[in-house]
Amino acid sequence: MGQLVVRNIENAVKTRLQRRAKRHGCSMEEEVRDILRSAVRAEETPSGGLGTDISNLFMGTGLSSDVTELRGHTITPAKFES
Repeated sequence: MGQLVVRNIENAVKTRLQRRAKRHGCSMEEEVRDILRSAVRAEETPSGGLGTDISNLFMGTGLSSDVTELRGHTITPAKFES
């Protein structure tokens, strides 16, 4: 297994990591390993695109109408006159 040394962590961050580890019943090192695993796992989850992400964010909030599909439409930039 590899090792990672992180220097110059703010005291407040270290304290919060220690508290979080204590709440989860593990060492601070194990807590940091878990945080890093979760961050990498979340990064590997493919996104369906911005529209899909927005749709998933609001799924189950009571929106009863469909959102119109805009794929394939020509984008026209806004024109501002001074």
